[in-house]
Amino acid sequence: MWVTCLQENLSKGLGVVGRAVATRATLPVTQNVLLTTDQSRLKLTATNLEIAISTWIGAQIENEGSVTIPARLLTEFVNQLPEDKIEIDLVDSPKGVAIQCARFKANMNGTDAEEFPPIPTVQDGASVTVPANVLKGAIERVVFAAATEDSRPVLTGIKVEITGNSLTLAAADGFRLGVETVQLETGVDEDMGFIVPARTMQEVQRLIGDQSDDITITVTEPASQVLFKLDNIEIVSQLVQGTFPDYAKLIPASAGTTATVRLQDFLQATRAAAIFARDGSGIVRLIVSPGEDGGPGTVTVSSRAEELGDNEGQVEATIEGDEAKVAFDSRYLLDVLGVLGGGSVTLETTTPSSPGVIRATDRDGYTHVVMPMFVQW
Repeated sequence: MWVTCLQENLSKGLGVVGRAVATRATLPVTQNVLLTTDQSRLKLTATNLEIAISTWIGAQIENEGSVTIPARLLTEFVNQLPEDKIEIDLVDSPKGVAIQCARFKANMNGTDAEEFPPIPTVQDGASVTVPANVLKGAIERVVFAAATEDSRPVLTGIKVEITGNSLTLAAADGFRLGVETVQLETGVDEDMGFIVPARTMQEVQRLIGDQSDDITITVTEPASQVLFKLDNIEIVSQLVQGTFPDYAKLIPASAGTTATVRLQDFLQATRAAAIFARDGSGIVRLIVSPGEDGGPGTVTVSSRAEELGDNEGQVEATIEGDEAKVAFDSRYLLDVLGVLGGGSVTLETTTPSSPGVIRATDRDGYTHVVMPMFVQW
């Protein structure tokens, strides 16, 4: 016998690395998962040559060894096994494994571990430690603003800047910008700046889950790869090369009108308007109206589709400044309101052709800029 482990642990481990398995592979072995013994544990690794995920699970190791097995086949079979002990044996000819669990048996053909692409080791480089919940929240609030098309590759990544004790994440796709800055307990001696693919950040966010341990981020010198080290999980990714836009210049320095509204009220009105906006070029119109004699004002959220009809919802607001009108893409508005927690948000705007700025009132370090839609008022 080579390795013995619990079905639950192996299934969970395969689920962790599965998202890094190549779907359309020019190199067929990247559709496999690498199984190898490592310091009395079983190490699982998958890579699509852009990102590599490794995880370690508890196991009883009889002999050292390694092999690669088709990831989909192994995962689907293991997930159907009962929650019992799984015994895995290495088979030399043909190269593969023999698996036994309770009354189930299987033989799977694989390839020699030496054919698996080498996983970069990111040991020497600048490092910083970030609390898991802080990093997860920051990623969630900016990652959706990254571009999904590769026309400008630099915008498909998230800019990470670490200056002293400040960590800033920024993402932009040309129509919107999300920026979050958080303070760390321990900072860095030298400033760091690099661009991580948004897909990598989404995997980091997913794998953090409910983890409470700190995350260590290490960047190679020169900056070509980054390592995110979680509890029993390591994610290594290529970095995006290029110059990220100077996002600070995209944030308006001042606002003519500021409206503070309850988040849930604003979100509900926007969702209602988005139903009509689907057939109206996705446009949601906002009219910010100050109250009389210093009383509460309103934000009117409306949309219309020529063939279907129109709708309007009003949200009570505290308003500073004059009446303002602005229109946004409903999807962009829903994306940002959907990730903000807390009781209220502020909307800052100046003219119908000026970007709108959305901030969470209880989150000082977060700023979201949305470009306006041009409509006939």
